[in-house]
Amino acid sequence: MIFTPLALNGAYRIDLERRGDHRGSFARLFCQEEFRQHGLTDVWSQCNVSHSVQKGTLRGMHFQRPPKADAKLVKCMAGSVFDVIVDLRRSSETYGRWVSVTLTSEGGEMIYVPQGFAHGFQTLTENAQLLYFHSDSYSPEHEGGFHHADVEVGITWPLEIASLSDRDKTLPPLSKVEPVS
Repeated sequence: MIFTPLALNGAYRIDLERRGDHRGSFARLFCQEEFRQHGLTDVWSQCNVSHSVQKGTLRGMHFQRPPKADAKLVKCMAGSVFDVIVDLRRSSETYGRWVSVTLTSEGGEMIYVPQGFAHGFQTLTENAQLLYFHSDSYSPEHEGGFHHADVEVGITWPLEIASLSDRDKTLPPLSKVEPVS
């Protein structure tokens, strides 16, 4: 695996190192030792799959509050997505800033999302599917989110929004969100 630090401290793009021959290829998706060497979460409590039918679907911006705050490892298994993370750590010099990584099923890249970050994505293809590893189990009473179009955060989504949940439509701006750290 190739670990590339992103502009937000603790976040990484992780690319698979494929080994191939005439039969196809093989690559490691996770190695506890390599994650540990980079100071990343190396134990996963829950794994989820997200499937979005329509191109332009937007999901986010979501997070879990302490004590259930979790790190995530996100990989696209079908199609492609514009994946976005936002630093919600108020003590961080990059608080409120965002970065994006385009995740594709063909490329195999992943994004490591540290605790204290919000996560969201927009599908760039129909039938996009994401695989999420979580360092803690989901807890409805600790979930949070902020509005995907918050002008102060300024995320530039690549497509017109084709589908958005009722919950995501009504999320507050980041300035109205209770601190996560």
